[in-house]
Amino acid sequence: MLLLTLAIGALALLLSWDFMRKRKRVAAFGRSMISGPLALPILGNGLQGLSLGAENIVDWVEESFRIYGKTFRMWIMGESLIYTIDLKHFEAILSSTTLLEKGQLYTFLRPFLNDGLLLSVGKKWHSRRKVFTTAFHFNVLEHYVGIMDRQSAVMVEKLQEVADGKTAVDMLRFVSLAALDVITEAAMGVQVNAQSDPKFPYVQALKSVVYIQSDRMFKFSQRYDWIFRLTCPVLHYKLRGDIRIMHDFTNKVIRERRATVEQAKADGSYRPLSLADPKMGGKSQMALLDILLQTTIDGQPLSDADIREEVDTFMFEGDDTTSSGVSHALYAISRHPQVQESIHKELLQVLGNDPSSPVTQSKLQELKYLDCVIKETLRLYPPVPTVGRYTTKELQIGGHTIPANTSIYLVLYLAHRDAEHFPDPLDFKPERFLHADSENRRTFAYVPFSAGPKNCIGQKFAMLEMKALISKLLRCYELLPRGADVRPMINFILRSPSGINVGLRPRKS
Repeated sequence: MLLLTLAIGALALLLSWDFMRKRKRVAAFGRSMISGPLALPILGNGLQGLSLGAENIVDWVEESFRIYGKTFRMWIMGESLIYTIDLKHFEAILSSTTLLEKGQLYTFLRPFLNDGLLLSVGKKWHSRRKVFTTAFHFNVLEHYVGIMDRQSAVMVEKLQEVADGKTAVDMLRFVSLAALDVITEAAMGVQVNAQSDPKFPYVQALKSVVYIQSDRMFKFSQRYDWIFRLTCPVLHYKLRGDIRIMHDFTNKVIRERRATVEQAKADGSYRPLSLADPKMGGKSQMALLDILLQTTIDGQPLSDADIREEVDTFMFEGDDTTSSGVSHALYAISRHPQVQESIHKELLQVLGNDPSSPVTQSKLQELKYLDCVIKETLRLYPPVPTVGRYTTKELQIGGHTIPANTSIYLVLYLAHRDAEHFPDPLDFKPERFLHADSENRRTFAYVPFSAGPKNCIGQKFAMLEMKALISKLLRCYELLPRGADVRPMINFILRSPSGINVGLRPRKS
């Protein structure tokens, strides 16, 4: 009993110290002229906001917007947060060339991404951003399409065992493994064969780390590292071990590939990267890793640690986000037979009758209606449902004063459902992106890939991959409405606790 009392007392002292350390920030937050839910001393809105869980946070945020307007505030143990769907805030924040630091929730990514492109700022971010423009050059993307087409064929084959027209299939389970195979080969030039061997250590470690870290965001007992270590020592140990597995694997691939390059230089067979030659001496040289190995910044090559954080960032951003987008698109298509029929007609017209025939970048770009279907999916079900920025100085946006040291979260999931910009906002209408008036829509009303200086540099890659996976599946299977409807759950990406379910029926040849 004495030990319990001492532990509670120590925890209270720590909480009090943490609150006092941030009291100036909290006071400034109170003068922001932004309303929000009533906060308790020390804990703020912690017990309220962190007791909801990922499955209920969307409903709570939507209700808060209804009560407090398009922007509201809250704070958790001195951590200042603002949520907004106000396009004035979207434009001011996303178009800023100085407001580039990510919101505090992104710190959950830092243990395994370190300071890669997603999280870096300043000179490092600017220089790395230029490197990635090479990685997504038109000629490089053509090679990536070959990987996408091959792995989508594997996915179609794996789905045969559940394609009976009756079974409700959670597509995220299959699509995520296909996307992981694509991104691993594109990023590192190696094949982990996740679809055939989902128990491969790197595959399991990546999925585990993403799950643990995203789950922590909405749990008071795990949100802060010092509490997490004390209350969940076993889970904390597993997290560290999984991150080590990921880093060890990436480091090994980098070392081996660097040695291969050095040997090629020594024997005279090495050919530097040339975007004019899309083959560049073989498939492995097309990986992001090879581009990074040949990159110099201020005359200095990137270290293995530099390369690893960029490869790991590419892996994270290219796996779960694409998986969410493709799975939700398949779900929406299965519930709208006319949309599915229009897609299939376009596929026959552009790609022909043979579902096994390979696709190219130019052919995928001809799929204009499928492009609209994907865009409408990203409107209703944006894979990244919120975008966060952190301001280190006071901001004036419209009539609001946003204090320094505040995380600002732009809730894309709800902003994309604003009837002011999207009539019948809850209806799935791909044709809204065919009409000329879509070009007249306010720029920041639709930002599934973010916008401004820190927009998603891989969006062309993502759109091609989504088209490749969806087109291959729809050439082989008819999608049917099976299983429970989706329910929005926000982790790092948009998921559904009920699964993202469809039925599959083989198409007649």
